[in-house]
Amino acid sequence: MQRTVQKKSLCQFIRYHSTNRKLEGYEFYNKILGSPKYIVGPMVEQSELAWRILSRRYNAHLCYTPMFHSRLFSDPINGAKYRSEQWTTNAEDRPLIVQFCANDPETLLTAAKYVEHECDAVDLNLGCPQYIAKKGRYGSFLQEDWETIYKLISTLHKELIVPVTAKIRVFESVEKTIEYAKMIESAGAQMLVVHGRVREQKGHHTGLADWTKIKAVKEAVNIPVIANGNILYHDDLQHCLEQTGADGIMSAEGNLFNPTLFTPLSLPPMTYDIAQEYLEICKQLKPITRPVIIKSHLFKLFHASFPVHTDLRDRLGVCFNIEEMVRITNELTDRLKKEQQQATKEVVVVNDDNIRTYAPWRCQSLFRSKLNVDYQQEKNNFRRERAIEALRAKKAKAIK
Repeated sequence: MQRTVQKKSLCQFIRYHSTNRKLEGYEFYNKILGSPKYIVGPMVEQSELAWRILSRRYNAHLCYTPMFHSRLFSDPINGAKYRSEQWTTNAEDRPLIVQFCANDPETLLTAAKYVEHECDAVDLNLGCPQYIAKKGRYGSFLQEDWETIYKLISTLHKELIVPVTAKIRVFESVEKTIEYAKMIESAGAQMLVVHGRVREQKGHHTGLADWTKIKAVKEAVNIPVIANGNILYHDDLQHCLEQTGADGIMSAEGNLFNPTLFTPLSLPPMTYDIAQEYLEICKQLKPITRPVIIKSHLFKLFHASFPVHTDLRDRLGVCFNIEEMVRITNELTDRLKKEQQQATKEVVVVNDDNIRTYAPWRCQSLFRSKLNVDYQQEKNNFRRERAIEALRAKKAKAIK
């Protein structure tokens, strides 16, 4: 299998960062980052060092760390423990961008100061759409607070020795999306990742990313723009570059299910080969990757096989050490190889939406179809009905 390893030597890193002038925009993108086309996105407890090493072996030109919480990262009491668990890198882990979520400029700056000498840029997460981001008022839930976003980015731009970048989601309106991107650029962001989905597009409501909005941002700003969304297969990469005009492509979830996504292959690789390679990387690193992270990766790699091999799925679910995970992977490897030997040919099924399903022993993307039943809406309706019943009972009791 053809592998491409792109590394920036420590000497290059020192030379670029020892200059008196902080490089910006395309100078930063070309000279520091090496003009990356294929980029592994920031994924909470998933784009850790071991996974970045694996991804770089398969043509990832630039990697992001998982999203770190700036308040926890910089906490004067518990921050050291959080950093030791979450933040790991080495001299070969380049180019690298560290991502934080934040809503306070000084807290963000304190956190970023811990990593500025070990990365090529610091990124602000403005795209997370999950409930925890809403509760903590960060990610995409800062979209309406442009004053705070401006302060967050401009503070890092002024105070860090490395550039600041940002990852955003789009608005329903193209005009507002463009205005938003320009504001972030004016604050000091030197690169922009544009996820072509609105905040509400998540889970089974994800739907398709809007590449036309990414194109509009690319044409409106003067800094590098990275496109994010709708990348399921290798041939999607060039298609996206042509339609958006973006400087590069970021894959997040797609990379988790097939870390060879950036490598041109006639068929995806065997899941067990990738799992074995990843486990070997984990075993070689010190400190070793946390078992909960390893487990999550294995569940994604083997997601097409576990519906059949449910006993191994259940064992992995309650497993908390890498030795047992290796044993489970070895057992599943033996089973899948036997299935391959018994199969008459490789079957590739393409449905009406052009979604490809490969044999369960091959890496393949996860495509979320829209649910026939909106379970979240059903849950909300149930809560509403209970609240109404409680209110009626309270009124009836007051009348008595």
